[in-house]
Amino acid sequence: MWTIIMILLASTVIAMLEIPTLRKKRQYKDFVVFCCLLLLGTILSIAQSLRMKLPNPLDLITFVFQPVSEFILGLLQ
Repeated sequence: MWTIIMILLASTVIAMLEIPTLRKKRQYKDFVVFCCLLLLGTILSIAQSLRMKLPNPLDLITFVFQPVSEFILGLLQ
């Protein structure tokens, strides 16, 4: 429970430091991207602290490029 509170506290501090600067400079696109990435990072950090099984991005890359690799190896043999 304490880890979740600390993650939320850290995210809040980061947001309080960055958001006023982005709004002051009228960087609304950067503001939206920042908020989305901060929210995604916060959610993934909380999920990891709860020991949830998170997918590995390398599995997706392997799934996509494995047929391409086999095709190229078939051409070279």
